[in-house]
Amino acid sequence: MSRVARLVKYGLCLLLSLACALDVAAAEPEFRDTVLRATDEGVVLDAEIVFDLTPRLEEAVKRGVALYFVLEFELIRPRWYWLDEKIVARSQTWRLSYHALTRKYRLSAGALHMSFDTLDEAVSVMRRVRRWGVAERVQLRPGESYQAGVRFRLDSTQLPTPFQVSAIGSREWTLDSGWQRWGYFVTTEPAR
Repeated sequence: MSRVARLVKYGLCLLLSLACALDVAAAEPEFRDTVLRATDEGVVLDAEIVFDLTPRLEEAVKRGVALYFVLEFELIRPRWYWLDEKIVARSQTWRLSYHALTRKYRLSAGALHMSFDTLDEAVSVMRRVRRWGVAERVQLRPGESYQAGVRFRLDSTQLPTPFQVSAIGSREWTLDSGWQRWGYFVTTEPAR
């Protein structure tokens, strides 16, 4: 093999590995436009979750494997003299599945079920969090600072057992934003 052919071969391998690395990196969810605000009903969260399913997860859903996604929220009151106090811990679970008989994707959250023609339509609902009630006003003290945290992940413990084994250490079966944290100051009047 000539030197030029080897360089071209190594260059193509490098580009292919870079493309694979970018594909894996793009699978990690991140939060944008995350807003925590007080209303008359309580404290609500609005957020945009930017993520795409990995090709392996898309294939699993299309073959009838139900995927469970969890959105977690916590509100902590920092204390200098002791451990931080966890004021609120909430979670929202979505079940994403495909029904071959109806050829529809189904997204379930608690008792609410929605059907979609395409996988992208179903996933786009999970990407937008609107007015999710995360705390009651009486749980927070006006004029005090808190630390809010939010996380979005695939719950691999809900996968069938053979898939759980495959998910161990595999980036194709992992979808986790990690905790995004920010400060939240409680005002005396709720915003409308």
